[in-house]
Amino acid sequence: YCFVRLCLDKILLQCVLQSRTLSGADAINALRPFYFAVHPDFFGQHPKEREVNENSLKRLNGYLENLQKPGFRSFKPTQLTFYVREREPNSSNVQESFSASGFRAVSFTLHTRDLLSTVLDILNSCSLSTEHVQSLNSQPHKEAKSTVNRPIKWDKTYYSFTGFKDPEEELEQAQRVETTLMSWLDDNEASAVKKLKKSLPLRKELERLKIELSHELQLSDIRWQRSWGIAHRCSQLHSLGRLVQQRPEILKNVKGRTVVFTDRSGMSAAGHVMLGTMDVHHHWTKIFERLPNYYKLQKRLLLLEDRISQLLGGIQVIYIEELQPLLTLEEYYETLNSFYNKLRDSRLPFHPRSLRGLQMILESDRYAPSLHEFGHFMIPTVCDPAALQWFIFAKAQEARENLKRKEEMMITEKELIDTSMERFSLDRLYKEPSVSSAQMIDCCKRLLEESLPYLQGMHLCISHFYSVLQDGDLCIPWNWK
Repeated sequence: YCFVRLCLDKILLQCVLQSRTLSGADAINALRPFYFAVHPDFFGQHPKEREVNENSLKRLNGYLENLQKPGFRSFKPTQLTFYVREREPNSSNVQESFSASGFRAVSFTLHTRDLLSTVLDILNSCSLSTEHVQSLNSQPHKEAKSTVNRPIKWDKTYYSFTGFKDPEEELEQAQRVETTLMSWLDDNEASAVKKLKKSLPLRKELERLKIELSHELQLSDIRWQRSWGIAHRCSQLHSLGRLVQQRPEILKNVKGRTVVFTDRSGMSAAGHVMLGTMDVHHHWTKIFERLPNYYKLQKRLLLLEDRISQLLGGIQVIYIEELQPLLTLEEYYETLNSFYNKLRDSRLPFHPRSLRGLQMILESDRYAPSLHEFGHFMIPTVCDPAALQWFIFAKAQEARENLKRKEEMMITEKELIDTSMERFSLDRLYKEPSVSSAQMIDCCKRLLEESLPYLQGMHLCISHFYSVLQDGDLCIPWNWK
């Protein structure tokens, strides 16, 4: 009787799953509203949110790819966090919070074994409509939903006899037991070591290419905006090396500068030469030819910053790459010029040099001024001059205290990083830009209280989630348990 019932249940389950199967292409189409809401390219002016969404999308794509693999059985519930562009009513079963920039942070856990259920879970978690999924599924959404909730109870003897793992038991255990640092390292240390060893030759090649090109072009530094893999970075340096061989005369203009490989070509607001990774040598050549004109514009930009400073009592206008969008020199100049004209016409009564030692950054996506924990003012370009004057006067003393605290925090952070590297014999310890210094300090202090032999010789990245990167770097959340 048990055997017959098991067979019938198995046939029924297969029929249900076949009726609810989505193809990979259907899943991508169904998730279009989600990708539009969280795609990193739409967060260009918000580095923290962009970084979190970029990393979460990588993990989501890996989860979806695994679901489409033939014979895929084992999986681990995956917790993801995304910043969503628009505000929607909160879902009752999803953890949400709002970032300083006003975006909604949505956290949810994927644990389904088929594409349709996964797609529906993602859309529902982000409060996005699922009506369009009906046309992609062979049965109406309501019927599919009722099928998902249909309780199919397999006799425990089936798992004892076959040796298969009980998915319900696995899911309950995963939900009951929170991932801890030690358990995660137990499961992933071997994989990270294997990937790290494989990447070592490429890492040496990358370092060699970087040193050679920096010396040949007399560069200040070579950087990357995104966390591309080692192989990708080597390829970009090889491309730059070929251009050096083909057009050495135009590269003399880059002397003393920093080259940044990023999404577009030009000169950044910080004065770095940007090389778009999707551009061909022709575009790079044009950028190097235009550098003398960029340098002239940069001088005008610095003069504009000085004029704004004079109108605001000596407060220094700065640009912080980690906190501000990656603007071109032209875009930043227009922003400064518009703000300067507004200040000049308002004639605010700031006493000369009364605010010396303070700092401010301009933001085009805010409407109210604020004070950052590191002591610099975050001023919207559309801010009302009278409101700006009152805010700066009211927060000046607090800003000076925050600036002093920033210096102390930076020293503490560096000391803890050095101590942690020595204690655990790490080859490298770093953090993602979206992790603050306060979070890094808290993380390192707690790490130093543990015994972690797994970390010897590893590359450890402090992030917001657990992950093993393609080149063997270990990512752990700063608030690990």
